[in-house]
Amino acid sequence: MAQLEHIEAIEKRLWSAADTLRANSSYASNEYFLPVMGLVFLRHAYSRYLAVKDDIEANLPTRFGKTRPLTKEDFSQRGAIFLRPEAQFDTLVALPDDADRVTAIIRAMESIEADYESLRGALPKNEYQELDNDVLGELLRALNPEELKHVSGDIFGRIYEYFLTQFADQKAHDGGEFFTPVSLVSLIANIIEPTSGKVLDPACGSGGMFVQSARVAERRHENPAEKLTFYGLEKNATTIRLAKMNLAVHGLEGNIQKAITYYEDPHELLHKADYVMANPPFNVDEIDADKVKNDPRLPFGLPGINKKKKVSNGNYVWISYFYSYLNDHGRAGFVMSSQASSAGRDEAKVRQKLVETGDVDIMVAIRSNFFYTRTVPCELWHIDRNKPEAYRDNILMLDARNIYRKVTRKIYDFSPEQEKNLLAIVWLYRGETERYLNLVAEYCRRVLSEGAACFSIADGEDKAVEPLPEFIAALSALCDALLFVRTLSEAEHTEPQRELDEAVLMFKTDVADFRRCVTEQQAIWEQQGTTNDELKRAVERLAALAEASRDLGRQIDKLFKLASTVVEAARTTPSPQPSPSGRGSASSQPSIRPSSQPGKGFKEVLAVAETPSPYSPDGKEKLLRAELAKIRGLLKDTDETRAQAIERLKKVRYFWKQAHWLTERFPDAEFRDVEGLVKLVDRAEIEANDWSLTPGRYVGVAPEEEDEDFDFEETLRDIHLELEDLNAEAVQLAEKIKKNFEGLGI
Repeated sequence: MAQLEHIEAIEKRLWSAADTLRANSSYASNEYFLPVMGLVFLRHAYSRYLAVKDDIEANLPTRFGKTRPLTKEDFSQRGAIFLRPEAQFDTLVALPDDADRVTAIIRAMESIEADYESLRGALPKNEYQELDNDVLGELLRALNPEELKHVSGDIFGRIYEYFLTQFADQKAHDGGEFFTPVSLVSLIANIIEPTSGKVLDPACGSGGMFVQSARVAERRHENPAEKLTFYGLEKNATTIRLAKMNLAVHGLEGNIQKAITYYEDPHELLHKADYVMANPPFNVDEIDADKVKNDPRLPFGLPGINKKKKVSNGNYVWISYFYSYLNDHGRAGFVMSSQASSAGRDEAKVRQKLVETGDVDIMVAIRSNFFYTRTVPCELWHIDRNKPEAYRDNILMLDARNIYRKVTRKIYDFSPEQEKNLLAIVWLYRGETERYLNLVAEYCRRVLSEGAACFSIADGEDKAVEPLPEFIAALSALCDALLFVRTLSEAEHTEPQRELDEAVLMFKTDVADFRRCVTEQQAIWEQQGTTNDELKRAVERLAALAEASRDLGRQIDKLFKLASTVVEAARTTPSPQPSPSGRGSASSQPSIRPSSQPGKGFKEVLAVAETPSPYSPDGKEKLLRAELAKIRGLLKDTDETRAQAIERLKKVRYFWKQAHWLTERFPDAEFRDVEGLVKLVDRAEIEANDWSLTPGRYVGVAPEEEDEDFDFEETLRDIHLELEDLNAEAVQLAEKIKKNFEGLGI
């Protein structure tokens, strides 16, 4: 298995194991939250420790034949945490059941805090006192599966973020508002692109903005700890602990202070920040106007005061603060309520002043359901104090409300490719044509690599997986077994069987053609140019490969349906009848060996059928029953290989569609307005629209597109999954109601 493709499955299994333990205990989500995140932190720290330990030891200096011991500085330079033996995860997992796991975990946390000042007081310790010793043992084992001992990269960093996501969905802490969806944070970070300097998040939550900023630096092959300095403000002490752990599991450190940002500025970064990133609380109406009216972070004045002498809506207090923190070349990116971009009266006056600075750069509209705790739509604001003079009177309006991936019934996000496509629009707007062309070329290469992967791809253990050949092999084994059954039962060659035989032959021919096409296109790509015209021709040329992959997927589904129909017919075939003499007739005694081996289990089938007269009705009936039982297993194997082959074939067309999406909308590799998607708006048009910064007000309505890949069966499966989600929610609600009644003594 490819590691990156299956990390989501690992995340879900780990979460399911941890959440099942909670469900089978008396602990509420908020009681389980910090202890679990603490253990995920420990497990990830151990992974990073092991990843660099051998290399560090191999390069330690020696003196007089003695090698100096490991120090925390050795690990800090490699983005890892030094762990004493008592803090190493394997030590905790290996504890016997009669050991005091609570004390051992607390000692592990204390040893890390003793070595790292930035983590002192941040790691959970006393919280473990409430957990049962057996539950802790199960949890330690659940977070230490064998497969995670053989993976590389920042896997546990991702798992830490995934657990944050799931706890946010459960509102296990602070109503879930400590967490900003990774899709939105990543898009913001990649638009403002932190390169070096101070990064400030005045409402930092669990620190996701810092982590994604670091990833931008890492993609440039730079050490974020050397390039970026992180400053955060957060009102909730528990959330600060989460943020510090989040930074640590990614090999980062930050100066995060407890403060109410409306009234406090402990970092004193007015006009000093290179980057500001944030997801503040929306529509707050409790800010004391008297306390903030003279704040230097409000260069555009207060956005209105209500009768209670409170700021009527805090959105523009936040926006003003973010703007004022920036130095004269700084960039900001933040999430904001969609109400803010068109709010009227005093807020509109503040917005007008902001637009007149010429520093508002990009507005991105996001549809509802991206957040775990609120369903409202939002917008991503981007400010650039060093915006090119030619664009100072323009703002890029990008309406991404029709771009999303459905994760669950309630939650949407961006796929990695959707995010890249949005970024490609920004690159063209900024004149970065080469980045756009590189992305189109990358998609074309993926079309070819995914086409080749349909025939062979290495899994996580360097074993070859062959999706199409394995499906053909499984289907052939099933067809051979069906032929054997038909011979035994003296059944006629039915129409479904004839249709299946013909479809198999056609499919094998089409697979051979597809393989030849992949090979030919790979050879052509070796000479591929990377100008816009050359890449557009490549996208057009690869369209045939994309269509062929879609057609093969449809053929595979049809083949499986036909095979299932034939199997069902075989199951209902009457048993062979004895002749009047009690012996099988000559016509009922054909050779039992089919034209080719029926597959695994053939010898066992023959063994079951061994009788003094192997062709007696009793012997044939036993043989038939055994073969039918084997066919059920073969059908299951065929279904598994079917799903694997279709999933791989879908990727061929998927990556072609990404390239086509870009070249169709931007055929000259230059920025242009696209109806319903993006428009570069000048200040005069904004003024004529009441200084509104709502993208949908300018870009128009996208023309309706026919979905050529609409899959009715997949839609039904989605509906089925949605029903399962609703049923699971109903069970949880029923259990909660039951506990509430018990608590009331009813």
